[in-house]
Amino acid sequence: MISTQEHKSLNTKRHLSPPEIQAHLKDVEYIIMAAPATRSDKKAPIHFTIFLNTTDRLPEEIQTDVLEKFAEQYKITDIHDLFSQLDAVAFSLTTQETPMPLHLFKQEDKKALPHGTMHIMDFEGDSTEFNEAKEQDLTGWSYSYND
Repeated sequence: MISTQEHKSLNTKRHLSPPEIQAHLKDVEYIIMAAPATRSDKKAPIHFTIFLNTTDRLPEEIQTDVLEKFAEQYKITDIHDLFSQLDAVAFSLTTQETPMPLHLFKQEDKKALPHGTMHIMDFEGDSTEFNEAKEQDLTGWSYSYND
């Protein structure tokens, strides 16, 4: 089960520096984040972001296989508007146990915040595994570590 962390009460204490990000991600395989979809034209109730701990460019067929693996593992259906590529990720220290990943898609954010690069899969979807995001408007993230 994914641990839920309330977004409303999150106060960013500071952002990790690039060397801190690199050290923080040392044994991380991926991070999955679920939040309520907020776009006015949303096609599904949950906004998912999967942060893969790689800076390698993944071929399209590998990206498809990876997405299908996550969809099966987390019972994600109704996937729409997939963004899947290398992009900037910042990490903020909050009151939560693990740093919150932030996909920096705006150029001004990339210039303003220290960040690293990860392969990001960002999309709207649905899942019975993430009712906190769907029904309670909560945002949560979970880290998966290499064995």
